[in-house]
Amino acid sequence: MGRDVFMHSSGRTAHFLLFEIWILAIGTCGTVTITVPTELILGIVGQPLLLPVNYSTETKDQDIQITWTFQSHSSGSMLLITAINNTLTPDMEHGHRFFLSPPSATLLINPVELCDDGEYTIKVTVAGEKLTSASQQLTVHVNVPVSKPVVHSDPAWGAVEYVDNATLTCTVSEGTKVIYQWLKDGKPFRTSTRHIFSADNKMLFISPVLKDDLCNYTCVAKNPISVNESEPIAPNIYYGPYDLMVKSEPRFKISEGVFAVGKGEPVWFKCSANSNPPNVYSWFQKANNKTTPIHRGPVLNIRSEKVPEKADYMCCVYNNITGKRDETQFTVILSATGKERQKQKGSSLHSLVIIVGLSLTLIACILLYFLLRRYFPRKVITKERNYRTPTDYIRAHQVSDQEPSVEDCGIYEFVAVPEPADFPQVPPDKLSTVYDIIRVPDIHTVYDVICQTPKTS
Repeated sequence: MGRDVFMHSSGRTAHFLLFEIWILAIGTCGTVTITVPTELILGIVGQPLLLPVNYSTETKDQDIQITWTFQSHSSGSMLLITAINNTLTPDMEHGHRFFLSPPSATLLINPVELCDDGEYTIKVTVAGEKLTSASQQLTVHVNVPVSKPVVHSDPAWGAVEYVDNATLTCTVSEGTKVIYQWLKDGKPFRTSTRHIFSADNKMLFISPVLKDDLCNYTCVAKNPISVNESEPIAPNIYYGPYDLMVKSEPRFKISEGVFAVGKGEPVWFKCSANSNPPNVYSWFQKANNKTTPIHRGPVLNIRSEKVPEKADYMCCVYNNITGKRDETQFTVILSATGKERQKQKGSSLHSLVIIVGLSLTLIACILLYFLLRRYFPRKVITKERNYRTPTDYIRAHQVSDQEPSVEDCGIYEFVAVPEPADFPQVPPDKLSTVYDIIRVPDIHTVYDVICQTPKTS
């Protein structure tokens, strides 16, 4: 008989690697060859199981005997069934569960029991010109599927942070060769200085417990034929109080720990802290070197008309299981009443409206003036001209060639020349200077611009 042994890179034999690869084992002796698909077969309790075997011979017209024997880990070898040609001879003790159909050498076990776990040997003997035989061994591992695991936390009532220890235990009601694994928030959980596993990984010890241990723990139970996972469980851990703070309406807060309220305004303050179990809240007022308890509960309502202009308040929290306490202090200052604030806001708004209105009116007047100047220039210039006396008119337009007047420098726009009857005639000797500069081809023609720039020395 010959057996092929396949080696893994780590040095383990193929007997331990049959979950991953398919092994072909062949036994030969003379003219008999036995072939099995794998040396390790997994069985499930209560289910049928086949041990497949193929054999071949080189001659015909011969007698063939097939024999199956079994050896458990706790007992010696025993005969299961024998067949000579087509005649079966089952074992009287085990024949009701082991079946053979000659000329096939495949063995059927139905149903499989835990006691069927062990080594099975198939032997084929051929009687011809000479007697030849061959044998091959198979290993059967029988398992019970793993049931859904359950995790228990101890102590069940809870553990106090920094004081108590906690133990999580994983159990299954059914299953063989069970391997346990722990998950923390869905990820594999490893040991640390505070977290230790038992030898079989069924128990997790936490010593001491901290607030950070408040997570979801899950136990995974598996064996070669099944895997199951427990419901998550979080141990009950008592901690706190942490992160104590006092809140109120944002409009009242003027700085950290200081609130300003109007006399007569209702105001509330809420005290909160992270704790398990919930804290006991107490409020105190500090005035005149005296501390007076005024309220119990997380929310304090104050009627500001009954408090002094400046008062100190204190919120105290207490955890009756951890025995820890904490406190925070804040100051309340009385300011203008709500009505006065509203009146001040209304007055400010009224002043702003007046300023905006005046600004818009001034801008509108300036725009109107420039529009009149651009689109109705005749009326404006005529009005200015009618208020000037002839003497002022002549004096304003007298120009000297030697000493030009700075006042005559600028832009002149003539709309129309007045009729002779409108004002006394100016003597020709008085107008000679003006006519040297201005040439009037038509007394009713509008001239655009006449500009005289004084000469600079």
